[in-house]
Amino acid sequence: MAAPRHSCLFVLSSAAEGVSASSFLQAYNLVSPNCTVQLASPNGKNIEYVKQDESNRRWFNEFRAKASSTPIGLETVDPARYATVFIPAAPGAVHDLLKNQDLAQIISHFVREKKPLCAVGMGVAGLFGAKKDNGSWWFEDYSLTGPSVFEEARHAEFASLPVIPEDFIKEHGGQYSSSEPDAIHVIIDRHVITGQNVQSTIMAVQNLILMSTQK
Repeated sequence: MAAPRHSCLFVLSSAAEGVSASSFLQAYNLVSPNCTVQLASPNGKNIEYVKQDESNRRWFNEFRAKASSTPIGLETVDPARYATVFIPAAPGAVHDLLKNQDLAQIISHFVREKKPLCAVGMGVAGLFGAKKDNGSWWFEDYSLTGPSVFEEARHAEFASLPVIPEDFIKEHGGQYSSSEPDAIHVIIDRHVITGQNVQSTIMAVQNLILMSTQK
C-alpha cells in the first residue's frame, strides 16, 4: 500500500512586486510529484509571477488554467493539516508577508511542532513576523541566510525596502551567513532551511523534500 502523500503549503506574496517565476516553477516541479501542494496568499489574492521568460511562459499559462493555481487565503489555513511549508523567492514578500499575522501564526505552529519549513531569497522575510509569547523572535538563535546587502543594493528599489533581511536577522539575534552574490548558498538549522537567493531554490527544496521524508 502506498504511503499517504504529505501536504506542502506554498506561501506566496500577492503584492504587485510579485513572486519569482523561476523560484516558484523550480520548487513546484520538485515538490508536486512528492506532495500535495496547496497555494496560499494574503486574502487569497492572485499571484504575479515576475521575470517570466520564453522558457517558462507557456508553463505558467497552462498552470493558471488549473483550479490548483488559485490560492486560498492565509487566514483560512489550518497549519496542522500541512507537513511542510515553503516560501519561494519573492520581491513582494517584504511588502505583504513581512507583518502578516496569519502567516506569523502558521510559522509559529511549524516552529513549535518542529515541522520542516523552507524559505528562499526575499521569501525569508515571511519568517520575520513570527514571535514567541514573550515577544521575541522565534528564530533569534537560528542560523539563517537570505539576500545579502550586496545583492539587494544592485536593485533600484533598495533604498525604499521596508526591511533588509541581512540586517533584520542580525539585529534580532539570528546568525546570518551568505556567500558571494548569486551563488548557491543554503543553511539548514534543525528543521529550518533557508536559501540565499533564487539560484539556491533547487538545493533548498531538495533538502526540504529529504527532511519531510525523514519525519
